[in-house]
Amino acid sequence: MAEEPALVWAKERRSPRRQAPSVEQIVRSAITIADAEGLPAVSMRRVATDLGSGTASLYRYVASRDELVDLMIDEVKGPEETELTGDWRADLAGVAHQARATLLRHPWLSGELPGRPALGTNSLRRHEAALTAAASLTGDITFAAGVVDVVMAYVFGTVTQELAELQAQRRSGLTKEQWQASVGPYIRDVIKSGRYPQFSRRVIEGEERSAEKVFEFGLSCVLDGIAARARS
Repeated sequence: MAEEPALVWAKERRSPRRQAPSVEQIVRSAITIADAEGLPAVSMRRVATDLGSGTASLYRYVASRDELVDLMIDEVKGPEETELTGDWRADLAGVAHQARATLLRHPWLSGELPGRPALGTNSLRRHEAALTAAASLTGDITFAAGVVDVVMAYVFGTVTQELAELQAQRRSGLTKEQWQASVGPYIRDVIKSGRYPQFSRRVIEGEERSAEKVFEFGLSCVLDGIAARARS
C-alpha cells in the first residue's frame, strides 16, 4: 500500500538554498498579499514574484497552494498565548475576543475556518485553550466541545456582519454614517407611513451601538444560555 503523504503541519521544514526564500518568508508574503487583496490574489507565481524568486523554487518547500493556505491559516493564529484564569465565562469570553481580533485583522480567514479544522501548532494551541476554558464548566468533554463550537459559531457570524459592513463601505465609498444620511429621507417616509411601528421605534428610540458593544451583548447572551444549559 502506498504511503499517505505527510500532512503539511507535520512536515519537516527544509532549509532554503542560498538566497532562496524560506518557508516562513513564503508564508508571510502570502499573508501580506491576502490581507491587502484577498485570498484569490494569492498564487505561487504571485508570491514568487513578490519575493523576487522563481516559482519552481517555491515548490521545493511548499508543495501546493492548498498547503500554502494551510500554513497561512496557522501562522495568523500567532504565537500569543491565551490567558486562562479558571473562570470559564471570563476565559471563553477571552477566547472569543481573541478569535474576533484575528478574523478582523485577516478578513480572508473567515472564509477558510468553518470547514475542516486547522491542525497546525498555533491552531491546536488555541483550540486546546478553548476546550480547557469550557472544561472549567463541565467534566463532559462532548458538552465542552459543543460549548466551544457554539461560541465560535457566534464569533464567525458576528464578524461576517462586521466585514460585510466594511466591504460595503469600500464598495460604495460611503461610511456607515454617510450611508445613513443618504437613506434618511426614505426612512422618514417609512416611519411616517405607520406600517412598521417596531422598526420606527428602533430608529427613533434605539441607541446606536458600536460593533464592539454589539459583540459584547451577543456574547453575553450566548454565555448566559450556556450557563443555563449547564445547570439544567
